[in-house]
Amino acid sequence: MKKGVLYLIPSFLSETEYDKVFPTFNKEIILDLDEFIVEELRTARRFLRKIGYKKDFDEIKFHLLNEHTDVTFIDNYLESVIFGKDLGLLSEAGMPCIADPGAEIVIIAQQKNIQVIPLIGPSSIVLALMASGFNGQNFVFHGYLPIDKRERKKKHLELELNAKKNDQTQIFIETPYRNNQMFQSIVEVCAAETLLCVACNITGEDESIITKKIKDWRKTEPSLHKKPAVFLLYH
Repeated sequence: MKKGVLYLIPSFLSETEYDKVFPTFNKEIILDLDEFIVEELRTARRFLRKIGYKKDFDEIKFHLLNEHTDVTFIDNYLESVIFGKDLGLLSEAGMPCIADPGAEIVIIAQQKNIQVIPLIGPSSIVLALMASGFNGQNFVFHGYLPIDKRERKKKHLELELNAKKNDQTQIFIETPYRNNQMFQSIVEVCAAETLLCVACNITGEDESIITKKIKDWRKTEPSLHKKPAVFLLYH
């Protein structure tokens, strides 16, 4: 029996129209599926309804994959794929498996020789890098930095050194409600001539992607509270 396909389905980064950021092909695939792996059920249902998904959710199978999921059991999520059914892995925001728990199930699919097809969509990391003016041939994404204030500042200095030493763009993110603290920490410890790009609400109506030297950022403070943002350091 031919196995099904695991589709990696990107989601919105911000409030916008579906056709502005996703190809029609994505919708055709999604509307035909009736089984999904999702990070949060409510968000997944809201996304599906927004793009015109008409099927009854009581008849749709959803598997949860988040920080509370016991990963020793997630290979069971692929059972229907083994028997020929297609399955969708839906991201909470942006691209699946990038700062997202989806990689846990994808590696299992690869080990089981299941075809994995990533659908096209917006990546805040790549879009921010593109618009920053920084080195796009040598860069590192660090994900979330330490929450502890002292450790976070120490990490900023480490990333700043890496940027200068390796001619390498340093990219990281923060939980939206801690964005302002992250910004303040960066401008407090980094050198005046270091470049910082702050990319906020990418693909949204109020999208903002601004690159300045630290000395110039110290003269202003962007409004980042509870807004999805990406930070990039370069020297």
